[in-house]
Amino acid sequence: MPRTRGRAPAGGRAGALSREIVIDAAVALLDEHGERGLTFRLLAERLNTGPGALYWHVASKDELVALAADQVLGHALAAPVPETDTTGAAGAGTGLRALAVAVFDALDRHPWAASHVTAPATLTNALRLLDRIGALVVRTGLPAGRHFAVSTAIFNYVTGVSAQIIAPGVISGGSTDRDAFLARTAERWERLDPGDYPFLTRVTADLRDHDDRDQFTTGLDLLLDGLSAAAGPRPPA
Repeated sequence: MPRTRGRAPAGGRAGALSREIVIDAAVALLDEHGERGLTFRLLAERLNTGPGALYWHVASKDELVALAADQVLGHALAAPVPETDTTGAAGAGTGLRALAVAVFDALDRHPWAASHVTAPATLTNALRLLDRIGALVVRTGLPAGRHFAVSTAIFNYVTGVSAQIIAPGVISGGSTDRDAFLARTAERWERLDPGDYPFLTRVTADLRDHDDRDQFTTGLDLLLDGLSAAAGPRPPA
């Protein structure tokens, strides 16, 4: 998202802030109050400035939330990657898994951010994530003609499924109790007709008790196993 600057506020207050400081404070407020609870007035109070100074750095609340979510993603990318003794396709698969799990964990710590990391990648850290995924896919030995499709499929899984898993627990002004949300959903499944919904009525207990991270990594491993099978053994150098 290109930087949008308006008219500098009177008194030179814009110079007292930086875009990074504004985004840092926005992340903290979003963690405390959720997206609905973030206002420029509250942010200005936190930064001991006026709302006009904030508009010097960001054009709108939508832009601010998007930039804050991208910062969360950047922290995930900065996390140390576990070392591996394997190279080539095996090492690439290990790297892809570690990267995907780091992104999921970062978004899970900041649930409001999950739905704002969208495809196609446009903001700085989303672009870096896609580029890093692509560089690892290249190392698998997959034919070059498949690099774009496979890399974007993995990117879409990581960002889209993270949002789908994490976002249902987010409500106006903060986060609802996850267990209560799952219990209500399970109760609705239990009231379904087993003749019409044989699978859903049988797995209500699993819905109540499942682990979100395990659910994410289960699908991720299926995806990466498929990538490994498609890439096949690499020819000798």
